[in-house]
Amino acid sequence: MNKRVFIVDDEENIRELISLYLEKEGYAVETYGSGEACLEAFKSNAPDLVLLDIMMPGIDGYDTLKEIRKLGTVPVIMITAKEETFDKVLGLELGADDYIVKPFDPKELTARVKAVIRRFQNTDKTETEGIVSVPNLTINMVDYNITYFGETLELPPKEIELLNYLVNHPNRVFTREQLLDHIWGYDFFGETRTVDVHIKRLREKFEKPNNGWEIKTVWGVGYKFKLD
Repeated sequence: MNKRVFIVDDEENIRELISLYLEKEGYAVETYGSGEACLEAFKSNAPDLVLLDIMMPGIDGYDTLKEIRKLGTVPVIMITAKEETFDKVLGLELGADDYIVKPFDPKELTARVKAVIRRFQNTDKTETEGIVSVPNLTINMVDYNITYFGETLELPPKEIELLNYLVNHPNRVFTREQLLDHIWGYDFFGETRTVDVHIKRLREKFEKPNNGWEIKTVWGVGYKFKLD
């Protein structure tokens, strides 16, 4: 069965251009001119990937992404006309898997779609479908559920995957490049700053004293999950 891709953009010419290239590659494409229309279709039958424009009237790309993340872990590539780091980082923090800036090369976009879908399919299930516990924290990758001091927390999928990977390798030091390769894939087009942003967000959410563990910076190298 062909992989299904949602293209969500309020510019009809952009939707048509992306559709043309993806259909040539064998993807089944559905296009939507608004976040509202995308979400309605998503709830009925989720696709294999969403290409999501940020700047749209009504529900913008960020809010659409938030709603998608409440519904599941389908990979999302953000499309933005802005080049500011803020826009890229915010999208990644909310759970986007990649981003591409307009104007873009359709061949590059096609390559990113292939890469993100491949990463999503090839994730190591021995780590991503298990349950791991450390003091005051349980990660259930079957349903992407996090329990911290007895309370359930909602985190973007990439934050959960990063935390799960570190917890599964306690006291081992990873470089930013290693974490980027494992969580986002060796063919991810972003920067190592992506890792720093996600680590910062994790620390903000798990800041209670006496955790029994910490996400520790190893200066000049990277990060590790340190058990007390």
